[in-house]
Order: sequence, then C-alpha cells, then structure tokens
Amino acid sequence: MDRRTFLAASSVGVAAAMAGCVGRGLSSDDEAGSTPASDSDETEITVSADGDVESEPDRATVRIGVDAEGDTAEAVTSELATEAEQLREAFDELEIPEDNIEEGRYRVHPKRGEDEDGFRGTRSFEVIIDDVDRVGEVIDGSIQAGADDIGRVNFTLQETTRDELRKDAIDNALANADEEAQHVADNRGVELTGTKSVTTSDVNVHSSRYTVAALENGAEDASGATTEIDADPVSVSASVTVVYTFE
Repeated sequence: MDRRTFLAASSVGVAAAMAGCVGRGLSSDDEAGSTPASDSDETEITVSADGDVESEPDRATVRIGVDAEGDTAEAVTSELATEAEQLREAFDELEIPEDNIEEGRYRVHPKRGEDEDGFRGTRSFEVIIDDVDRVGEVIDGSIQAGADDIGRVNFTLQETTRDELRKDAIDNALANADEEAQHVADNRGVELTGTKSVTTSDVNVHSSRYTVAALENGAEDASGATTEIDADPVSVSASVTVVYTFE
C-alpha cells in the first residue's frame, strides 16, 4: 500500500528568541531579563518541530457482543454461552483467524430496577479485521448470528505499516526542523555548521472511529447488500527537538 500522504507540520515550534548578540545560544527557554547562557550553550540554535504522515487504515477492531436476561444467574450464563458459540461459528465461517478474536467483557449481575427481578448479562469479543473492506461483511454476519451489540469500529494500522509510517513521520519532523533552523540562522545572519543533538518524542498513531448506529441497518437490508463503512484516514505524528550549532 503506497497511498499515504505527507502533511504540513501541524505545530512547528521554533525555539529561538534573541536576547543579546549572536555569540550565545538561541532557545525558547530564554526570557527577558534572564541570566545569559553559559559558555557550554554558546553558538546553538534549538528547534522543536512536528511531522505528520497520513494513510488509509489497513486494520480494524470492533467489539461484538451478546446480551441475555433470565430468572437466575445460571440461566443467563447458559444463554450467553449458547449465543457466544453462535458468534464463534460465524467468525469461523467468515474466516477470521482465531488469533484475531479476543475475549472481551463478560458480566452477569442482578437487575437493578426497583420493579425488576432476575439477572442480566453481557459477553463480548474484540475482533481484529485485517482487511478493512470486510468490516461491513463481518458486522452483518455477526448480527445474523445473533449479536446484540456492535461497538465502535476502530480503524488503525498493522504493525509493519505503523513502523514504516513512524519513520516517515520522524523524517518529516526533522525536515521541518531543518527548515525552521535555517530560517532562524538566515534571520540572525549566522551560518549553521552541524547538529549537536536530536531528541524524538510523542510518536503517536491517531486512529479513526466509526459508530454503528443501528444493528438492523446491516442485517435486514432487503437488497442483501453488505453494510458499507467508509473509514477516515489514519495519521502518525512525531515530534523532534534538534540542537544545531552555528558560527
């Protein structure tokens, strides 16, 4: 997949506030009236910058669950077991790998209303779908198998894609830092001579989410069409702080 798009830096911060002559470091930590930097901080420009990379998601996670009510906890537990087994069979028919199915919430408790007797229970699975184009198909198949609850669909990235985009986001942030440092150097009439240190931080994947509004929308479509879910792009962001030397 090579559909990623590089974005402009979202929050480039130039750590450069002049307070004196060129012979001292330039940093956003400087404040009017502060003590001049020590000799070890001389001839330095410190720049902080962000970089973002955007891509279509290639993984989705959805919570799929069943509910049950009964006069006793045992009856609710038994019904949940039966319905969960039906879901398991549906997942198998949908060819979802066993490793992509994790047990989610499982709870049986007394009803809490003043006029309510008996018990209520829920049981859910976290299902990972590696082909995002099949999300609607998996939701429909789960509903037809008896699912009572479809949680939000979380669109994200597979590990290999995430690692690749992480590097691209860092590269983008570094390029933005270089550009800003050069701008500061030109403005101050100095020449950059090298890089003293680089620190990376806040490398994050920003997933996109989709809420399934109504179960019957997918399962009871008379035309037999699969539920369509259009996922928003996923972005990976990184922040860097670079200390440049100049003369």
